[in-house]
Amino acid sequence: MPIASVLRLQIEKAFESRFPAALSPAPRTIREVASTGIEEADKLLDGGLPVGAISEIIGLASSGRTSLACAFLAQRTAEDRVCAWVDASDAFDPESAAANGVSLRQLLWVRCSHESGRSSRIYKGLDQALRATDLLLQGGGFAAIVLDLGDVAPEHAGRIPLASWFRFRQAADRTRCSLLVLGMTAYAQSSAVAALECEPLQPETTGSTVLRGFTFKLQRGRQRFSKIRSGMRKPPASTWTVGSAWDVGCPRPPGVPLGRSSSVEWRSPVLRPGRGEV
Repeated sequence: MPIASVLRLQIEKAFESRFPAALSPAPRTIREVASTGIEEADKLLDGGLPVGAISEIIGLASSGRTSLACAFLAQRTAEDRVCAWVDASDAFDPESAAANGVSLRQLLWVRCSHESGRSSRIYKGLDQALRATDLLLQGGGFAAIVLDLGDVAPEHAGRIPLASWFRFRQAADRTRCSLLVLGMTAYAQSSAVAALECEPLQPETTGSTVLRGFTFKLQRGRQRFSKIRSGMRKPPASTWTVGSAWDVGCPRPPGVPLGRSSSVEWRSPVLRPGRGEV
């Protein structure tokens, strides 16, 4: 036996009570992922959003966070899987989701009571959203659940206990459900496996009055179990574009996913103004 192997065995035996297999490399865990339906996002996430874990999509209004979530649900429901949308602020628009390819027959929409003004009413709707999410995760059977906190102020959503996020993480891992949390900032913290930061870049218009689409910037803020890339100083980022439903001059070819980059010749629908955001 080579001298190096003998020394390794001696060291591991000496420290086995405190550090089992101290010098043996830990086995790599291959995590299951699901495509977002957007090629640029899949490249940033090394294949897609993780299955059985929490992912956060962060951004302000009209930053593309809802469009990204709808694109992901469109992929999941197209596979005949059941998904859920927990709407803490009653801002979800099912017509826009259907225009983005989401099968409403496979989607459970949980509308929570939301009234602006008194903080007690705001916390009531937030509490309903958290309870509904917990029930759906514990019950199982859902491939993806979106917890939409996009219109909840950070000072309110930031008070969600870390124990709740840990409970959600455990339940998502047990039921193999992808939990997407939409918000203005990160709330799940270390309980989230991946975090994506969305930012609007520029609208695409025809003339000065017709809106044809939006271009968004997508940046990976945090991702566990990602490949280590040497020499990387900034988080990887990319851009993607969605277009308006009334741009009929560029039909979507069959089999092509939603929300591709500006280099493709078709455009997917943007969310309707007045309900939620783009």
